[in-house]
Amino acid sequence: MQNATLTVILGETAQPTDLETLSQTALENNIHLIVLLLCKLPPIPVYSVGIGEFSTYSLPEGWQVDVDQANAALEGQRVKISQYLVDQGASAEVRAICGEAPGLQTAVARAGLTCDTIIIGNDLRSDDRLFNDIVHAALFESSAAVMLNTLNTAEALHPKSAFVAWKAGIPAARAVRAALPVLRTAQDVTVALFDPISTSSQDGENPGSDVAAWLNHQGCTVAVQQYPDGGQEIGTGIIKRAKETAADLIVMGAYDHSRLREMVFGGTTRTLVEQRDLPVILCH
Repeated sequence: MQNATLTVILGETAQPTDLETLSQTALENNIHLIVLLLCKLPPIPVYSVGIGEFSTYSLPEGWQVDVDQANAALEGQRVKISQYLVDQGASAEVRAICGEAPGLQTAVARAGLTCDTIIIGNDLRSDDRLFNDIVHAALFESSAAVMLNTLNTAEALHPKSAFVAWKAGIPAARAVRAALPVLRTAQDVTVALFDPISTSSQDGENPGSDVAAWLNHQGCTVAVQQYPDGGQEIGTGIIKRAKETAADLIVMGAYDHSRLREMVFGGTTRTLVEQRDLPVILCH
């Protein structure tokens, strides 16, 4: 991922050493880092006092003090992490953002318009709702690819072995295109299809051959594998097969079905987002 710009999303408890592995990789590959430190504030608790035209609005005592303290604490973290990256010699800028969840989503989406990849730190998983909101903002409201489970694994940006979960369609094609810089450096790439449908309108008469030809032309060493689902959920199958191939990175299209359907019934994307064992790059 030479000469790339990466946006790294971290929470208020992030520490400078969380970026140790990534900063070294950035230094070696001329990567510019944009670090966003997020702190979610509760909605403004405005209360109405009185009735009708004589009513007024007030904030509970001490609320503004709490907000100011949260901003000051996050700014302190920003200074510490910024100085750490300077000491490491990495090209980087660190921004602190406090606000309600919609504002944080907007900030992430905007940052994703001018970078190659958004890396979301696992420290944000302590707040499931915020983590999912940030993942969705990055996938649906920005133009960047999204990487998870990446910060402490140098091999994620320079994998020896990559596992492409292929399903013919725009999300998977975008994921492969976004991952090309790292796929070119991999020693081997497995293109995996689960229960492919061998028709021209579905996965092609020879499923996987078209994406394999694309990657071969890019200089990748590619093997195509077709797997039966074996009665298990596809996301679980992807993780199992990726581990069998000793993959350092999974590449996959996200939300081939609607978000609502996956939220209610579960789905492949949800499984890959929730797992923490393997780095994954997603695109919608």
